[in-house]
Amino acid sequence: MKQGSTLFLKIVILLIALGSLIGMIWFPQLEGRAANLDLISIYADPLILFGYIAAIPFFVALFHAFKLLGYIEQNKTFSTISVRALRSIKYSIITFIGFIVVGEVFIILGAKDDDVVGPVALGIYTAFASTVVATAVAVFERLLQSAVDIKSENDLTV
Repeated sequence: MKQGSTLFLKIVILLIALGSLIGMIWFPQLEGRAANLDLISIYADPLILFGYIAAIPFFVALFHAFKLLGYIEQNKTFSTISVRALRSIKYSIITFIGFIVVGEVFIILGAKDDDVVGPVALGIYTAFASTVVATAVAVFERLLQSAVDIKSENDLTV
């Protein structure tokens, strides 16, 4: 049962990563600003480059979530490496939220004649959802750390 559910979650994580990567490569070619640009100029756009840099913490969080599922499969759930994986996920999400906020400021200050309501709303929604996930991960990290502490105390007692 545990093997099947962790395998399913690993597949979901891989599909999210693959879908995000395909979207990051394909979307700039469809965007309105890049309609008349050649292939190299599309990817040299500062906003596109910022999006790629901002995606690094997202993929780091997915990688650590994948590793955490591997630890769960190996029955290392209540260990310090699992706590470290959750901590890395939390910090990656916080960094991702920081990139979103900086991007929002860049969009608001850089747009003179453009309508910024749509991109700003998407950024706010993404930042809110990421904040919810970061909070849940922080709670799980504290709970797991408490369980690891209790387990280590019990191991010392016996």
